[in-house]
Amino acid sequence: MKIKILFFCLLLSASSWAQSSIHFDKTTYSFGKIKQGIHKSVVFSFENLSSKPAVIEFANAECGCTQPEYNQNPILKGQKGNIKVTYTAPSVGVFKKRVTVKFASEKEVTELVIEGEVI
Repeated sequence: MKIKILFFCLLLSASSWAQSSIHFDKTTYSFGKIKQGIHKSVVFSFENLSSKPAVIEFANAECGCTQPEYNQNPILKGQKGNIKVTYTAPSVGVFKKRVTVKFASEKEVTELVIEGEVI
């Protein structure tokens, strides 16, 4: 019985370590239908839930048609920050693009997704 309780406590504490201290309001955004060649942007907002300042190490887009913009200043506990993602709509068709975001205080990356259809 003691082993089961110990195992449960270890499992519970391990799951709390895996939780991110950065909370995004949303991680996916659909532009719907947009015209070819038009630049469309969306702002992904996040809040720092950690006692440590949050600093974005990088935000990398999977292609040149998607451009993330962000401030590299530290975001203190309880403060909000933003990552603006702009898509240039280079060719007609359905798209789904990813931006990988890494915070200095986090082990895991966050994936932001934009999608839609260029007409």
